[in-house]
Amino acid sequence: MRVCVFTEPHRGATYDDQLRLARLAEDGGFEGFFRADHYRSMSLESGGGLPGPTDAWLTLAGLARDTSRIRLGTLVSPVTFRLPGPLAVMVAQVDQMSGGRVELGLGAGWYEREHISHGIPFPRTGERFDRLEEQLAVITGFWGTPAGEGFSYQGDHYRLVDAPALPKPVQTPGPPIIVGGGGPKRTPELAARYADEFNMPFKTVEVTAEAFARVAEAGERVGRAAAGRPPLVLSAGIVVAIGRTDAEARRRAAPLHEASALPPEDPVVGSPAQLVQRIGEFAEIGVTRVHLRLTEMSDLDHLELIATEVLPHLNAEH
Repeated sequence: MRVCVFTEPHRGATYDDQLRLARLAEDGGFEGFFRADHYRSMSLESGGGLPGPTDAWLTLAGLARDTSRIRLGTLVSPVTFRLPGPLAVMVAQVDQMSGGRVELGLGAGWYEREHISHGIPFPRTGERFDRLEEQLAVITGFWGTPAGEGFSYQGDHYRLVDAPALPKPVQTPGPPIIVGGGGPKRTPELAARYADEFNMPFKTVEVTAEAFARVAEAGERVGRAAAGRPPLVLSAGIVVAIGRTDAEARRRAAPLHEASALPPEDPVVGSPAQLVQRIGEFAEIGVTRVHLRLTEMSDLDHLELIATEVLPHLNAEH
């Protein structure tokens, strides 16, 4: 089982806070350090904690130089935040800066409040998914264009004419792309067409299995296997609040009870053994990678507990 750390810097964290956690995750044996791409906390009680949010790709560029092994990425970058051509350049550059350790999670965007706060247009759902499809086509086409050739694209929302399609990322044909979520129609098809990994975030094993079935059906419809593409990596997000005692676990779970714009989740609150069990249940439905969401970035002991009391059991059992 491949295990990554997922963080929420929009709740309030400096670059140094994130670097400290990323280095600890790297030293602790985690495969990846992923962060949300948001500019505002989901808490309905305040605008977010000090010192405020940080930009995801600026942060990942710094981490690319300040870490050496751990994989880095977003879960996920909204298509509303950036244009696809510049985003392709940005991710390729960070991939070069990291020596080929970057992954791009891309989604339609959903949190209207942060868009309004920062003056970012927020189209209706259908248009956002249209833009997601076009951005996936542009980014994969951009990276896949041979060096020395131009890339052009004509869509309803984006038009590129003879782009040099540079720089090239280290990874070929490009950094892995992650698409995820519980959407019943367009999300599975976009994942089957464009993604390397499908991620179902923070739901029950049963709901996650249903999402995996929809993606498998979409893969058959679009002929993914017939086109010679490898099977999708299936991953699950898990909200984690574990402790050496029940009181410690409850303390870590306290932020999960705040009023939030987030949809209902299925956290693991309890002992390290309970987290090992949940990951094992996900493994039984085909999950080969998990993203563990830690709410408090300053709680380094939480990460160390997972590294010492959970990871060894996963390596042995899963």
